[in-house]
Amino acid sequence: MQPSDGPKVDDFLQVLAGSSAERFKFLHGVLGISACRQLGIYPLPEGFKLSVVIPVYNEKQWVRELVRRVRDVPIPKEIILVDDCSTDGTREILREMASDEIRVFFQEHNRGKGAALREGFAHATGDVVIIQDADLEYDPAEYPRLIQPIIENRADVVYGSRFIGESHRVLYFWHYVANRSLTSLSNFFTNLNLTDMETCYKVFRREVLAGLKLKSNRFGFEPEVTAKIAKKRHPAWRVYEIPISYSGRTYEEGKKIGLKDAFTALYCIVRFWLMD
Repeated sequence: MQPSDGPKVDDFLQVLAGSSAERFKFLHGVLGISACRQLGIYPLPEGFKLSVVIPVYNEKQWVRELVRRVRDVPIPKEIILVDDCSTDGTREILREMASDEIRVFFQEHNRGKGAALREGFAHATGDVVIIQDADLEYDPAEYPRLIQPIIENRADVVYGSRFIGESHRVLYFWHYVANRSLTSLSNFFTNLNLTDMETCYKVFRREVLAGLKLKSNRFGFEPEVTAKIAKKRHPAWRVYEIPISYSGRTYEEGKKIGLKDAFTALYCIVRFWLMD
């Protein structure tokens, strides 16, 4: 390489870094269309924006790194954080992070994940909305593959499944049993064939959320939103699952969901299928 080639390479790399369309064009030429699709490399529609809604409760240890990882995803986006009345210093960190790209909202009382998500959805302006937990159990680098079925007009809703093929941290057997049992019961009522109803990663066209009247304040959100998506008819919403990695936490590391939440989910599965 000649010395004069250095600036040309730098200029070329800057063009690729600044334009998803140029990156796709380059990689399409190098890898081919089939390989690009398998890797989640595809052109985004002009003016596309992703809304990342993050409910937060006592995540002082993790929230800065989580937001950094979300910001690093090369997709045009807005980040919406809803603090559910944290008491460990998280609120002060979020106030420092607030900007044009990172919008922060504060609940006056601890109301639960479902309530925080409703608040976040109300402020979302993107074409597609994705739910992101505020810890590091789920990897934002997987956003391109998660939104791909919607971008390609194959789906209206996408669930990221922890149980269909990607790597995961080995943890609690009985949590696994509870997750699979709740998913199976949910499928019995909804006639869907999901493998992971309780997953954090749920992705929606914004109009899907606009058509749902959600009520659950806490972890009942997962079975409620699944039931209401399944009830949609004429036309039905198209639901996809995508395999995701999962790095679960222990209770010592801050995991919050417990046995009480499993019974709440069981109740919500039946309640929201039989009545609104």
